[in-house]
Amino acid sequence: MCGILGVYNLKGNNVDKESTILMGNELNHRGPDGDGKYFENNIGLIHKRLAILDTSENGKQPMHSKDGNWVITYNGCIYNFKELRKELISLGHSFNSESDTEVIVEGLSAYGIKYFERFNGMFAIGAWNKKEKKLYISRDRYGIKPLYYWFNGEILVFASEIKAIIKHPEYKIDVDLDALNEYFTFQNIFSFNTLFKGVNMLPPANTIHIDNNTKIITHNSWWDFDFTVENKNDFNTAKEQTKFLFEQAVKRQLVSDVPVGSYLSGGMDSGSITAIASSKINRLSTFTCGFDMSEVSGREANFDERRDAELMANHNKTEHFQQVINAGDIKWSLPKLVYHLEDLRVGMSYPNFYIARLASKFVKVCLQGTGGDELFGGYPWRYFKIFDSKNKQHFFNQYYDYWQRLVKDDEKKELFNKNVVSKIDLNAPKKTLERVFTFNDKLAYSTPKDHINNALYFEIKTFLSALFLVGDKLSMANGLEERFPFMDNDLVDFAMKIPLEYKLDKLHDRITEIDENDTQKHKKYRRTSEGKN
Repeated sequence: MCGILGVYNLKGNNVDKESTILMGNELNHRGPDGDGKYFENNIGLIHKRLAILDTSENGKQPMHSKDGNWVITYNGCIYNFKELRKELISLGHSFNSESDTEVIVEGLSAYGIKYFERFNGMFAIGAWNKKEKKLYISRDRYGIKPLYYWFNGEILVFASEIKAIIKHPEYKIDVDLDALNEYFTFQNIFSFNTLFKGVNMLPPANTIHIDNNTKIITHNSWWDFDFTVENKNDFNTAKEQTKFLFEQAVKRQLVSDVPVGSYLSGGMDSGSITAIASSKINRLSTFTCGFDMSEVSGREANFDERRDAELMANHNKTEHFQQVINAGDIKWSLPKLVYHLEDLRVGMSYPNFYIARLASKFVKVCLQGTGGDELFGGYPWRYFKIFDSKNKQHFFNQYYDYWQRLVKDDEKKELFNKNVVSKIDLNAPKKTLERVFTFNDKLAYSTPKDHINNALYFEIKTFLSALFLVGDKLSMANGLEERFPFMDNDLVDFAMKIPLEYKLDKLHDRITEIDENDTQKHKKYRRTSEGKN
């Protein structure tokens, strides 16, 4: 887990070293253990290091391949790097370190950029090919690690965070009104724009290349989620295989040369991770944030999960730490949240900041339960909104109505002044939502099962990506690496193919009883279901 930055001048002019180093300094919080730089004429690469694997100088970046063709700056962790390393050794490659970084750069030397597709892990990479004079930037399958870029036709800048890019002397700060419209619709940004005009996010599972002939940036996707193909295993077989793959995923993500802990919310996801991790790490450190509940009652009391977390910690014999958040803590953290998040995203974020701050006092790596709900259908109340859709457009209309979280379209003219309204397309957010589904041409829109699988696809492509972004920014604000066992490649590939009825159980049975041709029955069933849930 680190901070990366690159500047590439397509016109061949030398990169200004002083301004590039100053840009990199904006990422110091991401890499408190050291920094490195590489400059060669019109290319400059910066690295801020949080040392996790091979903490010696041998793991320092930017790192060069032994054949001299590649230089990379990299943020993340490749959990299958030891297997990949053995293969490269069999091909004649030698290694000076025990880091995953060296596996990446030697793999590029052996196989080229297709090698990115073999990584089981999280990553954002800037790779300069000295022989080709090409810059490649790539991002992991799921978008766990952020990677932004700005391109004005002559200069390409990429970085882990926006704050580094906007320090470039030629960047002029302005608001992207389309992104602002999107945020006020969804409390999120579903496109790859940001609130900073001209600064874009590289989509997950994408690799782009830039050379001196590049006129526009073209995204090249090499993987996507697919919930349309089912594995026909019986329930018990699917259950056992899920258990095996989940345990394997947690064990893989314990690889580290520094202390590893786990968040523990009291829920099923983090509790399952903790149960497995604590069987491998004696006195595993676990962390929970709760709220001052002295003046609340009723349903609000359920927001504090400390008691459940304590019970799990006691059962798993972990060394458990917790923090109580008070109203004053929220006020104190707000400026820090805005600074580190940069681009406003989903929901309340201050608990993420505080739990990462707590954990960073004891460990440098923390396991997280994010991703389980999106893979295994953990939001049934959302699926009730769209399972009775009658066709593709009806599905889009119902789903868009549900995802308008902050300001409805018909209220936007009251929110924005006339100047802003004249510059934005009020219908653009709905088009953006619909465009998410165009990335997968296998999607169908005929049955309730189709609609729920489509919802799983949409949420894992958009809502989950935002959760990863918030988690990364606020953990790195505290020099902490978060890892996500649910997003192990083998587990994800299997979980997508688990039949829907195994994930939703009785809910699925009730849905499949619907007579799709009886519109009134649809409406009646939907009202009844929402009332019960």
